[in-house]
Amino acid sequence: MELQSSVSELKGIGEQRVKRLQRLGITTIQDLLFHFPRDYEDRSNFKKIADLELGEQNTFLARISKSGETIRIKNLTFTRVELEDETGKVNAVWYNQPYLKTAFSIGEEYIFFGKLQKKYGKQEVVSPQYEKVEAGKAKGSIVPIYPIGEGLSQKIFRGFIQGIFQELKQPVTEFLPDWIRKKYLLCERNFAMYHIHFPADEDSFFMARRRLVFEEFFLLQAALLQVKSILHQNKQGIVIKNPDSFQEIQDYLPFSMTDAQKRVLQEIKEDVTSGKVMNRLVQGDVGSGKTAIAMAAAYCIIKEGLQVAMMAPTEVLAEQHYHSFCSLFQPLGIKTVLLSGSLKSKEKKEVLNAIALGEAQMIVGTHAVIQKNVVYAHLGLVITDEQHRFGVRQREMLFQKGESPHVLVMTATPIPRTLALILYGDLDISIIDELPPGRQKIDTIAVTTKYRERIHKFIKKHVEEGRQAYIVCPMIEESDKLEVEAVTTYAERLKQEIFLEDEIACVHGGMKAEEKQKIMQAFAKGDIKILVATTVIEVGIHVPNAVIMLIENAERFGLAQLHQLRGRVGRGTEKSYCILINESKSKIAKERMKVMEDSGDGFVISEMDLKLRGPGEFFGTKQHGLPDLKIGNLYRDMDILKQAQEAAQLFLANNDNHEEKERVQQEMKLVWKEQTLSI
Repeated sequence: MELQSSVSELKGIGEQRVKRLQRLGITTIQDLLFHFPRDYEDRSNFKKIADLELGEQNTFLARISKSGETIRIKNLTFTRVELEDETGKVNAVWYNQPYLKTAFSIGEEYIFFGKLQKKYGKQEVVSPQYEKVEAGKAKGSIVPIYPIGEGLSQKIFRGFIQGIFQELKQPVTEFLPDWIRKKYLLCERNFAMYHIHFPADEDSFFMARRRLVFEEFFLLQAALLQVKSILHQNKQGIVIKNPDSFQEIQDYLPFSMTDAQKRVLQEIKEDVTSGKVMNRLVQGDVGSGKTAIAMAAAYCIIKEGLQVAMMAPTEVLAEQHYHSFCSLFQPLGIKTVLLSGSLKSKEKKEVLNAIALGEAQMIVGTHAVIQKNVVYAHLGLVITDEQHRFGVRQREMLFQKGESPHVLVMTATPIPRTLALILYGDLDISIIDELPPGRQKIDTIAVTTKYRERIHKFIKKHVEEGRQAYIVCPMIEESDKLEVEAVTTYAERLKQEIFLEDEIACVHGGMKAEEKQKIMQAFAKGDIKILVATTVIEVGIHVPNAVIMLIENAERFGLAQLHQLRGRVGRGTEKSYCILINESKSKIAKERMKVMEDSGDGFVISEMDLKLRGPGEFFGTKQHGLPDLKIGNLYRDMDILKQAQEAAQLFLANNDNHEEKERVQQEMKLVWKEQTLSI
């Protein structure tokens, strides 16, 4: 059995359990091994029966004092066994497990772990886990608790992991060089892997976790730094010979640039006149004017006789950008084309021909712009909008379409600068930290479900006055089918019971792209007044007439995501509102809603998101095009992240040891599989 073997090769795993593991994304032995515990229970400290705490989980050592009995009441069967030690007696009770009646013999000693509850005036330990004491030696342990779905018990899952360590004495190979382990005081990898699952004590757990977090960050940083190095290595960037065009374009824009925009444009100007390939991330809050930056950079490249390609994550957004570029560039004699999957074959052929001949100077599209059949005459600049929808590989595919074109990446997801510098190791970073004058504050209010009727009346009033509204339902991660059912049922109920006369429509991830686009375009035109949606509209359309954003179950979203959704409104001259319906009574949920009410600054919000919610969820499941983190916590482990980045830089600078580099490359492929960054 090897790490890449199927989980079906482990003892005790039948077809049903294989399917249940697959639902967790576990198909190989390696997947199972890297499915780390989410928590631990300390069962190493035994209590006496007299000291068991009511309502708490307790670990205690006890003898079987009376034979088990099974009692049936209606449809319920429960098995009761009496336990004792020198301080007293207590019953253990299991439901619907009659076989346990004969599992214990009088006088045998066991370690029990379970919750003490009071029922019908008697105290009993309900459904405790148990372990027989071998040869009079009682030894408790720290027990891992795993994130698992239905149909799998913690005991069974732990058995799977134990099975791996029994069959593979050295399941993982060491890939970190000795000098890195010594410099950063890291334990050996197999020690770490065993003790993250079955820590002998607190010290071994912390040693194991630190090592595994470090290696995860190290692999990520090494990959990103290699990408950056490849993009810059031996590649002469296209040099802009007429830098005056950067000032010239500002005169053509229908507004004055903010100081922040001018600063970012200056950084781009320095890049494209330096002789190196620009590879820059422009990060700015919703409405900060990133598109104007893209237009200005595109203009300066086009003036050099080169082409610019811009890739957007959705057709609706690509179409929106296309119209924006046309309105600015058409009067200046610059030909702009739209390239998307929904073009008819004749139109597509014409567009591809114009691109190949160099007649099309500004090309806007979806991922269609990186397809094999797209040939550019002279590609000088590649712009990608919303970085988190595109992996590093997709950026590189577009990059390879030209002779070392410059790369500009735009994102409206504010990430704290220190974190951004480390996460986007392959990009230089510019931040637009100022909103244009006149951008209105969006009034944000968090309420409970009892306000829903008032909210509906509020929406109706604005719709009657000619305005539009979004209503967003949360994504149900466990089931795409449930998600679609939830949003469509909810939209239908609103249509039937609340907004009877108003034009209301629904969009969700389960729809065909054309159908979704048709509805979103109708909403953009104003034909649809209320759009009920899942988060498909998070990166989306510019509808100045939409003034209300209602978000159901707001507690299920990250703050950064709530801020993105809120940015869909407040784009026109009318007062706009964001209403958050929070069904959670938890303190953290209330704190998060308060942050949204108090702040409109995306960077402040992203800092709070990391603190309150944790970085595993900060980026959502896709990790912004980067491989998912299995154990590292970007907020809590910032010190380890910085050390790992330093180690990766030292490692890549040390070009002598090819064997060390090969081991690291192999590990990247093993750990990330198809997600591996192209390095």
